[in-house]
Amino acid sequence: MKLKVQVKHRVETNNFQFCEKLLEREIRICEDKSKMIKWIKIGGNQYFGFWIFGLLLFALQEVPYMAMPLFKLESNPVMNMQESSAILDIAEKILGSLCIAIMIFLVQENRDLVSIGKGITKIGFYIMIISLLLNFFGWGLYFNGHQSFGVIMFFLVALPPLYYAGIGLWRENWVLLGTSIIFEIVHFIHVYGNLKI
Repeated sequence: MKLKVQVKHRVETNNFQFCEKLLEREIRICEDKSKMIKWIKIGGNQYFGFWIFGLLLFALQEVPYMAMPLFKLESNPVMNMQESSAILDIAEKILGSLCIAIMIFLVQENRDLVSIGKGITKIGFYIMIISLLLNFFGWGLYFNGHQSFGVIMFFLVALPPLYYAGIGLWRENWVLLGTSIIFEIVHFIHVYGNLKI
């Protein structure tokens, strides 16, 4: 009887150790997969690489534009604006494209694929989420005919660059943060001028 108990205990111990090692292995695999894809080191802890979640964040912000054809809008001032400045238009397009490219292809060595972070990076995460939700709320107002100057300028114009700034802060991507701040200024001035024509 005593021998059976010892054998049973030994088997259970071996099974536990096996499961523990298996779990450790799976955790290591998950950690490896969660790392950013890095190709070329640019400087410091920054790499030219690829962040697939950045592509998803870009697509998420574009959802209202993809949904727009589903709404038969009698008025659509955002898509029918007259151009006030060709220079600002070009600058806005370049800065907007740069924000997207920097977000997706400039990655940090010490960042995981997806992690909320702590301190200032956590603040950036919440800025990103709140900006996106308010932007969607603004599009909801817009699609329902509330297309005032204030609604457009705050919800549809000011928030998208702030969304990218939040991502930059969250990911410790200071190049994205700086670019998105400049984009915010140029985008706001440009659309303001277009709507005031």
